[in-house]
Parts: sequence; C-alpha cells; structure tokens
Amino acid sequence: MPISHPSFGTLADDRIIIFDTTLRDGEQSPGFSMNLEEKLRMAEALAELGIDVMEAGFPIASPGDFESVRAIAQKFSKDGPVVTGLARTSAADILRAAEAIAPAARKRIHTFVSTSPLHMRVKLRMEPDAVLAMVTESVTLARNHTDDVEWSAEDGSRTEDDFMCRCVEAAIKAGATTINIPDTVGYALPEDMYRIFAMLRERVPGADGVVFSTHNHNDLGLAVANTLAAIRAGARQVECTINGIGERAGNASLEEVAMAVRTRADAIRQRTGIVTENILKTSKLLAAITSFDVQPNKAIVGRNAFAHESGIHQDGMLKDAGTYEIMTPESVGWAKTSLVLGKHSGRAAFRDKLKTLGYELGDNALNDAFRRFKDLADRKKTVFDEDVTALVDDEVVRGHDRIRLTGLSVSTGLGMIPTATIGLDVDGVHKTGTATGDGAVDATFAALRQVFPHEVELQLYAVQSVTGGTDAQARVTVRLAEDGKHVDGQGADTDTIVASARAYVHALNKLMAKRERTAPPDLALRAG
Repeated sequence: MPISHPSFGTLADDRIIIFDTTLRDGEQSPGFSMNLEEKLRMAEALAELGIDVMEAGFPIASPGDFESVRAIAQKFSKDGPVVTGLARTSAADILRAAEAIAPAARKRIHTFVSTSPLHMRVKLRMEPDAVLAMVTESVTLARNHTDDVEWSAEDGSRTEDDFMCRCVEAAIKAGATTINIPDTVGYALPEDMYRIFAMLRERVPGADGVVFSTHNHNDLGLAVANTLAAIRAGARQVECTINGIGERAGNASLEEVAMAVRTRADAIRQRTGIVTENILKTSKLLAAITSFDVQPNKAIVGRNAFAHESGIHQDGMLKDAGTYEIMTPESVGWAKTSLVLGKHSGRAAFRDKLKTLGYELGDNALNDAFRRFKDLADRKKTVFDEDVTALVDDEVVRGHDRIRLTGLSVSTGLGMIPTATIGLDVDGVHKTGTATGDGAVDATFAALRQVFPHEVELQLYAVQSVTGGTDAQARVTVRLAEDGKHVDGQGADTDTIVASARAYVHALNKLMAKRERTAPPDLALRAG
C-alpha cells in the first residue's frame, strides 16, 4: 500500500528511494577523504544523477564534517535531494546534526544505536532495556528538529528477532519515518535479509506506515544481492554508494543496484529515479577526486564491462548485441563509438569529447585542458578517451593547487648519477631545486623534498599505462603517510618521470589539506 512520508508525500507502491552515503560511509574508507570543494562537486553530481536522499556527513565528527554538511544543506532547493546528517544517540550528536542540516529545504536526521548482543555487551556495555530507552529518547529529540527522522539498528543482521521488533516498534512510536536495518559487517546471506524484513513488516505494529531501508556491506561480496533480497521483501529505501566505496570491503554499489532493478524489471517490480545515463560520469568523477580507479572488471562502470575479446562473443555481438549484452553501454553513459582525437582536432571537437565523457568545464578550465591536449597530441599519434580523461583529471578536476609543478629536468643513464632539477610554485612563489638519487624517480622526489621540505613516508608507488603503445600515457599513483594520515595522489603524462612528479605533488596537496582538518572526537560508534 502507498506510504505517506514527510519528505516524499505519498510514496507509490513501486518507487524505491535511493539513499546515497558516498559522502559519509564512503568517505570513511581509508584514503577516500574529500575536502569541502570536492564534496560540493560530488554532491552536485549526485543530485544530477537523481538520488533521493544524500547523507552529507557526520556533523559532530569534526568541524570540517560539520561545515561540509551545512554547505551541502544550503546548496539544494525543494527540487533537490533530502540532505541528511548522521548522529549517534547522544543529545550532542543530534543537536549538532540538526544545526548542520538546518538550512536545507528538505532535511533528515539519521540516528543509530547498536542492537546486536555482541555490540551491546562489548561496545556499548549496556543492557537491552537501556538501549531500548535510548532508541526512544534519540528519535524523540530528533523529531523536535525535523519531521523526517531515520533510525538505524547497527549490526541489525546479527540482532535477535524479538529485541529487534521491540526497538523498531519503539522507534516508530517515537516518530521515526524510516527504519533502517543494516548488515553492518557484511555477514548476512540474501535469505537472511529477506526473512528479517518480512518478519519486521509482519510483526511490528505500525510497520505499514514507515519506509523500511536496507544498508549492506560487501565483506562477503553479497551487498548488492542482499539489497535486492531486501527490496523483494518490502524494503522501500536502498542505502548505497558510487563505485561501492565504504568501510572495509565497501557498500552496495549504487550503479549495480540501479541497473539490476532496471534490467530485471521482470523479476523486480520496483523502479528508481536514477538517471542511469549519468552513472559513468559520476563514477569517473569520484575516481578522479579520490584517486582510486575502479577495477577493470567492475560491473557497469569498469572499462571491461562492455568489452568483448572472445571470438565467439565478438561473432555474437556482430549479429545481435543482445547475445552477450543485457544492457546497452549508452544506458549507463558509455559511448558506443569513440571520436578519435589528434593534433589536428579543434576546440569544438575537444569540447564535444569532454561533454561525452561527462565533463562540463568553464572557459578557463577548458583552455587549460585544451592546451594540455594539444601538447599531448603532439607527442601521440592518437589521443584516446582514456588519455583525455587522464589529462583532465590530472589538471582540471582537482582543486588542490597550493603546490604546482612548473618544470622538471632529469639526467640519468648507465654509469651516471641520476640528477633531477624541479620547479614548483608554492603558494604563488616560484622555487627550484636539484638533487641526486637512486634512479630518476628517487632523484625527482628528493629534489621535490628539497624545494618543499617535509617528512612523510612513501608507502606506494605504482605505474600503469593508460592506453597501449610506446607513446602511451603513464598514470602514476603515489601514497604518502604522515602521523596516521594516508593520501593517494595521481598524475598522468607520456613521460613516466613527469607523471611521477605530478602524482607526488597531488598527494602533497591532499596531505596539506588534510592537515588543516581538526582531528575528530571519538568515533568508536559508527553506523552501517
């Protein structure tokens, strides 16, 4: 039956609410933190994708988290997504979340508490009746600040049925409009999730008047399967992230859930409001911001998702694409054919290619990107889509620019001592330095440290080819660590040493931004 919801009005029987937590649970994964500018850019892309609810952050976690949630809350009108702030059951958490989301045209407080025997005994050190009282108190307080309140049972998949029913009933009576049952540790099987939701909808008084939500982690690779099982058992909200990022092995992947619902409409009678054609560009934006590419065989957005090498498959595709593709590449934003770019290509063709790849650049950014494209085209016979993506991500997408690489010269060879001279603009001041090292890359990094002194640990240095051939662009990933903080930087260039310097500078900029963030308070209690 239709449900009346404060944020969505009368919710149609077949409508699934997409709750995106990329900016909260996704950002909690090591190395995936974003600054304010990046969060705002990502929030805008998520809204264009058509998500319904945006969990913008954990406001009490740090001043930076509070500021980002508040900035996102100010960004969208009533036509935009519901902006949500996460809160534990303490009054301080809930009041901080309420303050952060206050400017939002449509807002929600999401509060949670652990309900499994293990979590209550070890983490909370509380008896079940005390936890039950916290459910009522926290939801009641949250309802004093917004009509839209979500309550979550952390570690819900390992919670005893009777206690779960008592908690859900208490949350509904206190005014919760959405009830979320997370598989916080990725323990459940699809049949477990189906049983839990079916049981709650049957046993709990008032269950027919609230939206049930599912939030699944991927520790056993079952997050999407468990999400679909929950939908079939009556869950009306799906909590997920772009590219499946999140704690440990990640969350249910938004793109996989959305396309499973769309592709298997014969078996799943629900629909989402996702603009699926925007999926790929949203995925690529997140990968650029976080410096984490998706694996090649990742469903929907991996570069091999619509690639066919087997002769049998190629033969079938030539006869009828439906033989080996259950959805079209265009339906998720892939271009079926590629416009080949080269040194004779003009600005119009380049702008069109950027638009096809999901980039909308202002005039200044377009000029910078076009200049770099022309430089690249002079060095490569053919510029592929991957090349364009790499150069735009490397220079335009990122907003970290306190340190900029302006020049690099390296001399090395058999019997020679590798020597590098580097030029940097640091906060607008041009500086140069020269150093030697154990190889060209080591010398480059030593020169960089001479120009901009710092003490960090280089934990990862990885090189991959963006495209094939001897003139391929190299994409380098560098991971730096400082006082427990980890950041990844990426750089691309046809010269591997230049790409290495770009990656190191990018990582340094991210580390500097991270230094400015105040250390968060105790976050021992985290949702989902």
